[in-house]
Amino acid sequence: MTATAIACGGQTDDGADQDGTAQPAAQVAAMAPEAEFTPLFDGTSLDAWRGYKREDVPGGWSIEDGTLAFDPDGEGGDLVTRDQFGSFELRLDWKVSEGGNSGIFFHVQERLDWPWMTGPEMQILDNERHADGQSPLTSAGSNYALHGPVSDVTQPVGEWNEVRLIVDGIQVEHWLNGERVVWYTLWTPEWIEAVQASKFAEMPDYGLARTGHISLQDHGDRVWFRNIRIREIGAGQ
Repeated sequence: MTATAIACGGQTDDGADQDGTAQPAAQVAAMAPEAEFTPLFDGTSLDAWRGYKREDVPGGWSIEDGTLAFDPDGEGGDLVTRDQFGSFELRLDWKVSEGGNSGIFFHVQERLDWPWMTGPEMQILDNERHADGQSPLTSAGSNYALHGPVSDVTQPVGEWNEVRLIVDGIQVEHWLNGERVVWYTLWTPEWIEAVQASKFAEMPDYGLARTGHISLQDHGDRVWFRNIRIREIGAGQ
């Protein structure tokens, strides 16, 4: 089975997947009030963040008009949360420059050179102008290189895109602009087979951690984030 073949299931009108299984954590997470969320960035402080494998924030990242912005003309480097998270719901908004690329990673470990060597990625992309937008497996909202979104629901470049990333034990869901676009189960035979069919096959630690940092990627393009907040949940809630 290839990564494309297991990309995503369909969904019926009653909220179940086409194979008859119940839709996972999203039904509960959709009802979570904002009061349950802890800010990771509220437009005023970078205290919750640091650089990957360092204690300070790389100079390319700054607060710009209330957003967390990356400028490639500044010092490069990925961001990670100071805290680590296992099961959670992350909410944020992003926008990217023309042709831009970035990503949101979870369960990141700092043993290797880059966050993408250990943590699965929810892709951020200008689908229209970037080459990665030509394949669903690497387009915006995808579980990068492993699972493509069921549809392209991105806003035009320069407009904000709303993310909900839900990691509930082994169940993961990517929501973009109010639509559940990707869902998958970690550590199953299908997951392992997809990883082995991808560029991550040479990375034995990829996607196996049960907890870790959340990371925002410097991919050499301008990108902006706002309203970053998180809610920790019990696995299987």
